[in-house]
Amino acid sequence: MRMVLLGAPGSGKGTQAKRLQVEYKIPQISTGDLLRAAVEQGTPLGRQAKAAMDAGQLVSDEVVMGMIRDRLVQTDARRGFILDGFPRNIPQAQALEALLEQIGQPLDLALLIEVDYDSLIQRMTGRRTCVACGQMYNVYFAPSKMDGRCDECGGRLHHRADDNEETIGNRLRVYEAQTAPLVAYYREQGLLRTVQGVGEVDDIHVAVRKVVDSVKQVRKTASRSDAIRQAVARQQGGAQPGEETPPESKAAPQAKPAAAAGKKKADAKPAAAKTTAASKNAAGKKAAAKKKPAAVKSADAGKKAAAKKSVGKKKVTSKKVATKPKAKPVTKKKPVAKKKPATTKKPVTKKKSVAKKKVTAKKKPVAKKKAATK
Repeated sequence: MRMVLLGAPGSGKGTQAKRLQVEYKIPQISTGDLLRAAVEQGTPLGRQAKAAMDAGQLVSDEVVMGMIRDRLVQTDARRGFILDGFPRNIPQAQALEALLEQIGQPLDLALLIEVDYDSLIQRMTGRRTCVACGQMYNVYFAPSKMDGRCDECGGRLHHRADDNEETIGNRLRVYEAQTAPLVAYYREQGLLRTVQGVGEVDDIHVAVRKVVDSVKQVRKTASRSDAIRQAVARQQGGAQPGEETPPESKAAPQAKPAAAAGKKKADAKPAAAKTTAASKNAAGKKAAAKKKPAAVKSADAGKKAAAKKSVGKKKVTSKKVATKPKAKPVTKKKPVAKKKPATTKKPVTKKKSVAKKKVTAKKKPVAKKKAATK
């Protein structure tokens, strides 16, 4: 996590930066500490800074940026850093942005700790600092348990001479004129987050950690998605901006014919499936057309009901019903009905009746003859 802490003098940037340094294992970098260390060590940049301070002048941005660059390239700053009290104006912010781009460590977060004016006055006038370990206290909000002594190491607590109301008022006016525009600068870049710095130090720290963790998670997700996009581009034979063309991209044109052949096979499968489906539909229609005449030819209603029930059955049963010669007996019985055997026997009955009449006719004249002889 690479961040810049913003806030007016006395807003609690230093206290929060020390806690974040311990929890996230990243160094807190303060320009004041860098200047003092460079002067004590007698480095070339330290000598330039000492000459400017001895002359009552401000240390130039070039000297400050050189010290920050030397600090950021050290091993402990590779995992991230916390810039406390820098940058102080727009030109310094632009110079820092260019430097971080050169070393490949862009900012992840600009965190503003916001405090009202009256609270700032109380904090700065009541501030006490341990000369041994640098632990900070406040006689109004967070006093030490031992009067004038540090609770951590027992060192003497120091009250800075410039921590008076007049000096503090001037420092706040300078902050409003020069440093406050940084809020708009980082807001436009989408890096700004704000935490209210009023209340208990622990409560403020919980809010700070919540913001830092959320930004850290977002950055992790973004870095993973970038890595995935780069991996996909390499597989496809493309190069990302700033990257060399991967060797796999040279062999990519040879793999195209195989891919084209695969596409042709994939296209052929749907076509074959369509033809088989069409043939199955045609066969089904023909079978249905053949079954309809058999149902029409069946004369009785019971056979029609059986034919309707057999529609939902398997193909094997439907074939058996279709092969049974149900219609053949009907067509052969029609000529038998035309012979009409009952009509051929009628002449026999007529002959019998004629014979009976003849017998009766012969007997009557016999009776008449007997009466004549008497």
